[in-house]
Amino acid sequence: MTLRSGRFGCRPLEVSDAAAWQDARRRNAAWLGPWEATVPPGVPPPPASFRGLVRELRRQARAGRTLPFALTVDDVFAGQVTVSNIVGGSAMFASVGYWVDQRYAGLGAVPTGVALVVDHCFTGAGLHRVEVAVRPENSASLRVVEKLRIPEVGFAPRYLHIDGDWRDHRLYAITREDVPQGLLRRYLADPTGD
Repeated sequence: MTLRSGRFGCRPLEVSDAAAWQDARRRNAAWLGPWEATVPPGVPPPPASFRGLVRELRRQARAGRTLPFALTVDDVFAGQVTVSNIVGGSAMFASVGYWVDQRYAGLGAVPTGVALVVDHCFTGAGLHRVEVAVRPENSASLRVVEKLRIPEVGFAPRYLHIDGDWRDHRLYAITREDVPQGLLRRYLADPTGD
């Protein structure tokens, strides 16, 4: 599934993204480090190679637990938008996380990519609710949910293991009923979120 709006797109993460992914992660290590999920002590580490990461994400996608997307700007790899923790049954919800290469920050790529993916979750994947968890100190990520006008629904102390410790998060959520015409359409009508 490839999703697109203007210069920005989301497509399946591929093994062929390895060089661009590794380059972006290396160049942005200091910028992304404070916001990156880490593995708590005693939990097996994630795959060491990019190929192993893609293989694991594909396995989870086949099991219906995740949707991993490469974020693109002018068809160039720019980051990731990942739907995870997909729950079916009476819940029908998931979480969305994202990161972007700093050279593409501020262009509108992340809010556009998140809106594309949320709309796909509602229409293509049949989900009802999508959640975003953001560290209170992450002003750039908070601006994404503000621009998208995703409502804040709560506060979760020590919610995720980030940058080596359990970190508090602000929780945001949107349902299909909140955006009957689609989140992307609403965002493009007012990209400032004001």
